[in-house]
Parts: sequence; C-alpha cells; structure tokens
Amino acid sequence: MRIRQRKLIGTVALLLLVAVWSLLAMAFAQSALTSINGYIAAIYYVVAGLGWVLPAMPLVRWMSKPD
Repeated sequence: MRIRQRKLIGTVALLLLVAVWSLLAMAFAQSALTSINGYIAAIYYVVAGLGWVLPAMPLVRWMSKPD
C-alpha cells in the first residue's frame, strides 16, 4: 500500500477515533460524574481529553511508514 493511501485511511480512522472517543467520554461523564468533587472531575477531563493519543500513536506510526 502506498503512503498516500495509508495517510487517507489513517486520517479517516483518526477522525472516527476522536469522534467516538469524545462521545464515549461525554456519555460517561454525564452518567457517572454528576455528583463528585470538582477536582476529580477536572482530572477525569484531562485524562479523557488526552487519552485518545495512546490508541492514535500506532495508527500515526503506520501512516508514516515508508513505501
């Protein structure tokens, strides 16, 4: 597979990953974090906001692999 095809597939996959990740994080926050301390909620939002990076790293590595 050529690098242009991998980048196209990877870009679409990254967009889907971020969209699904954010929706799941929002749904969990609305169901489980409604009556907790503000500091714990802030920590959750930081972790959830940066958490998508770990699954995205192998995808970006695959996208940038030479032909």
